[in-house]
Amino acid sequence: MANTSKPKTKAKARKATAPKPARKPATKGGSLAAQAYEQIKEKILTLHFLPGQYLNEGALCAMLEAGRTPVHQALQRLELEGLVEIMPRKGVIVQPDSISEILKILDSRATVEAELARNAAERASAKDAEELKALARDGYGNGKPTEIDSFIGGDRSFHSKFAEMANNPVLSDFARTLHERSIRYWYLHLWQTMDNKATIRQHTAIAEMIAKRDGDGAAKAVRDHIESLRARLMKAQSATQRRIPPRR
Repeated sequence: MANTSKPKTKAKARKATAPKPARKPATKGGSLAAQAYEQIKEKILTLHFLPGQYLNEGALCAMLEAGRTPVHQALQRLELEGLVEIMPRKGVIVQPDSISEILKILDSRATVEAELARNAAERASAKDAEELKALARDGYGNGKPTEIDSFIGGDRSFHSKFAEMANNPVLSDFARTLHERSIRYWYLHLWQTMDNKATIRQHTAIAEMIAKRDGDGAAKAVRDHIESLRARLMKAQSATQRRIPPRR
């Protein structure tokens, strides 16, 4: 196990009450740097490494059984994606969490994914449209309560599918980065807002607009979906703040 220090933060307290995330197996294939990137990123997204935690490159090398060069390259890539900050002579810190940050990410997702949905509607084949409808309909425990790992897996698959259908690799890659940064906030905060029935309904609306080749309708359905998530997050945050006693 890596010798990384874990500061006592609010995130640690939240982790104790949030559902415990499952760990993914190590990535197979690809370059050593790519494997290290995927492994470290997954540990950040699923709170194995907490916001505000300092990471030691040597300890990461031992944990991943990897050399310093691929680990350093992986950390540089994660810094570009906003997940860590490399501090010269001090180490690497996992970027702290904040509600304002996730709100910015959601606003960005609404803009980027709305355009992807519009493009998907213009290019969708009948086969792809049916696959997207199936992903919207069949995931999330069929509307019943489900574990957060299953929920995130279904959400990831749906959003990845219509991004792929848009046939715009540059925009799709940007959307993937934003969506993956959202995952950490599901484990930190958004698990309180999980609503399987609402997600199925909203994803189905997106899929139907894309199948009808209604670009404007698909873009609006995406914006409505993310705005719903934003509203649920703000409601959960307000409820949490009301439970915190005022400082004397």
